[in-house]
Amino acid sequence: MTTLDPADATEAPDRSPFVSWAAVVAVMLGIFSLVTAEILPIGLLISIGTDFAVSDGKAGLMMTMPGLLAAVSAPVVTLATARADRRLMLCAFILLLTLADFVTAAAQDYGTVLLARVLVGVSIGGFWSIGAGLAGRLVPAESAGRATAVVFSAVPLGSVLGVPLGTLIGDVAGWRTAFLVMGIFTGAVLALLLVVLPPLPPVRATRPDVLTALLRGTGTRFALALTFLVVLAHFGAYTYVAPFLEQVTRVSAGTVTVLLFVYGAAGLVGNFAGGSAVARYPRAAFAVAASMIATATLLLPVLGQWRAGAVVLLVVWGAAYGAVPVCSQTWFARASPGTPEAASVLFTASFQATISVGALAGGLVVDRSSPSSVMVLGGIAAVLVVLGIGAHRARRISWPGTER
Repeated sequence: MTTLDPADATEAPDRSPFVSWAAVVAVMLGIFSLVTAEILPIGLLISIGTDFAVSDGKAGLMMTMPGLLAAVSAPVVTLATARADRRLMLCAFILLLTLADFVTAAAQDYGTVLLARVLVGVSIGGFWSIGAGLAGRLVPAESAGRATAVVFSAVPLGSVLGVPLGTLIGDVAGWRTAFLVMGIFTGAVLALLLVVLPPLPPVRATRPDVLTALLRGTGTRFALALTFLVVLAHFGAYTYVAPFLEQVTRVSAGTVTVLLFVYGAAGLVGNFAGGSAVARYPRAAFAVAASMIATATLLLPVLGQWRAGAVVLLVVWGAAYGAVPVCSQTWFARASPGTPEAASVLFTASFQATISVGALAGGLVVDRSSPSSVMVLGGIAAVLVVLGIGAHRARRISWPGTER
């Protein structure tokens, strides 16, 4: 969840409550489309790799490319579009995402798929950097908090609904059909944005000097380090969870889809639980989430050989990761309370860059070793997060309101 910039929480236009909330839902669906498009290849990794005769590690580049481009485009877009109407920019990036989905569905070679993933990355970085703080401008001030919660519910919903449904479609009708359906859905979201979003002229621009000043802060640098390690741990391992389940747990592709549903449902619970806990106990919430990821990934190579063990550990893992984005975003926001938009840009850039690095590193390991090795290394990275938070508390480093 992002912290609203007071400058962005301006009075909503004089429109009916229905239209105002339709605009909030439209932005939420845009983020849902972005999240689903980014991580959908996780569930389709094996079938896409088989189609193009590439290894699991090379297929993991489908996760590396969007993360890398999103990390670059988040600050670039924020700075370059400071004077552009936010409505037009949001629609432009959803249009780009729609194009990327259709290009992927029609791709005749793996290089074209990776090119489409570049477009996905640009869309993610651009939409997030602009749309993260808009909820408070779409509804009256007293409803801004609820509107923001609705917008960011799209993140866990992408794991709960988007990826498992896309994987199910891929299992039944082929992975190309999954991306075709995704493109049609995203096109419908674009139409909704065009209809219900009001003109949204920029209120406050983020300048380069604001970003560089943030990077000089100890709190921001520590938040960057934590985000890097925990996202590296998660995506380095989770990108290759389908090969693990098929090769180690020895379940069918259909069962993998069911297990992804289970993981996603646990993530939704973890998102709301983490959001509730992190406001009062930021260190403890983050440490518990990292500890749960470490436990799940380190034990999967042993207990994941049995279906029951894999299910239990995926539930633990899903609940833990569901809390990670809100914990990380909260640490960034509290490290820089005066510049929430800039903090959101740094959060998005660091998160997406590490998704890219994690998927790439996991791919190198899985091609040279095994999916079990990837799980162990992910667990070690998560343990480092817990140790880092412990050291942070021992040094009594805190921000206003984060004494616990």
